[in-house]
Amino acid sequence: MRRPLLAAAGAVATLLAAVIPALLSTPAAAAAPRLTATITQVSVWDTGYGADVAVSNSGDAAATGWTVEFDLPAGTTVSSSWSATRTQTGQHYKFVNLSWNGTVNPGAAQTFGFNAAGRGTPLNCTVNGAPCAGGTVPSPSASPSPSASPSPSASPSPSASPSPSASPRPSASPSASPNPSPSTSPSGPIVDVATAAQLVSALAAATPGQTIRLAPGTYRGAFATQRPGTATAPITLTGPRTAILINDGPSGTAPSCPAPTAGWDSGYGLWLYGAPYWNLTGFTVAESKKGIVLDNSHHVVIDGVYVHHTEDEGIHFRRSSADGILRNSVVEYTGLVQPGYGEGVYLGSAGSNWDCHGNSGGVDRSDRVQVLNNRIGPNVAAELIDVKEGTFDGIIRGNTFNGQGISGQNSADSWIDVKGIGYLIEGNTGTFAAPGTFVNGYETHNPATTPSFLNGCGNIWRANTSDLGGVGQYAIKITSTSKCAGNLNVVYGSNTVTNATSGLTNIAVTP
Repeated sequence: MRRPLLAAAGAVATLLAAVIPALLSTPAAAAAPRLTATITQVSVWDTGYGADVAVSNSGDAAATGWTVEFDLPAGTTVSSSWSATRTQTGQHYKFVNLSWNGTVNPGAAQTFGFNAAGRGTPLNCTVNGAPCAGGTVPSPSASPSPSASPSPSASPSPSASPSPSASPRPSASPSASPNPSPSTSPSGPIVDVATAAQLVSALAAATPGQTIRLAPGTYRGAFATQRPGTATAPITLTGPRTAILINDGPSGTAPSCPAPTAGWDSGYGLWLYGAPYWNLTGFTVAESKKGIVLDNSHHVVIDGVYVHHTEDEGIHFRRSSADGILRNSVVEYTGLVQPGYGEGVYLGSAGSNWDCHGNSGGVDRSDRVQVLNNRIGPNVAAELIDVKEGTFDGIIRGNTFNGQGISGQNSADSWIDVKGIGYLIEGNTGTFAAPGTFVNGYETHNPATTPSFLNGCGNIWRANTSDLGGVGQYAIKITSTSKCAGNLNVVYGSNTVTNATSGLTNIAVTP
């Protein structure tokens, strides 16, 4: 009676022996990237708009390069762009990644941006030849990205910023979503947060090598950290642009010099104090007294953030926060309460404030800060970048400056005021259009300080493009040569200017 069962079992075994190798030999589907591109207007003015483009990868393999193409309707052109190589054929535009932002890892994104003259929006968008809404095609080869702060997960950008007359504190966004389950314990390498309280705790407990990930939503509170990373294990705070940090302060009694103090809220959107080696990527800081403030926090990389609607300055490297990088970011609508103190980016401190902010021989030595490929303006009320005395050897390269809305208060009437020493200012594009008070594109000044430096000297301008809107005098105004004896400022002939009332510069041009 058992023989038929045994025969059947033998037949099944024979069948499995034949089938299993065939199943095991069937090749798995090859991993591939899947790129999409989202174009979002982040600011709008009467004659044009600014847009950010997020190239996102929802596939299961890294993309090693990207090309975004689109058409613009007649009457609209791209006036400037950043973080991509742009070419144009008629009304057709092509944007190709740079060497450092070509790799798009699964679940991550890279961004670039452009300003448009005219109000027409892009048509027929493709990314690597496939529709921007989705498509799987091989990525072109490109140089791999250098190791840097990780790209945040892709997410839509917020709607366009309100007009310049908007209140400094627009209506609040909805609160952050309920707490997701953290991917690891709070002390692990990755900490997911979705409420203000969780963010406060994560910043207070951050350890070298840790990544704090923000969920989309609005975080209201006082967000500060005094936790240092290290050169080999920086700390990362990352999130999508729709993760918005807001500080409704200040409140309480301030100390004589700004320092984290019980019972006092600085009003800063994000404050790093004695916290070197951080990466800050992707998120938004808004509706705060100041945007991002770094005090004694060297080697901090700020990448792809959006700072807007601040009462005073947008981003401040202060108290010898040297060797930092600000790149691929947008700063606009600053100085809403104190226009004369509403700089977009502030490097160092005025000599009159060194008693508080000088911690290196009594000087704020926020040296060697690099400001790269950002869009600053419109509606930055003071200088778009203020380079303070006693700082050395920074680089300001590849930025787009929109001077519309500059106030003229507290002598704020240029894109950049250079009081520092040995800066390279290269490959930037600046424009101005009314309303605003505008005198020169770039200016130098030479304040006397103790200890004494040749402030405002030894700086270099090269390959900058300036449109002074028929209002500005010089693209580059050098206030004094006699105060820079032995360390003169240099303006190269590769700089160009249009619509100036006086010309390129007031000194001899170097070929």
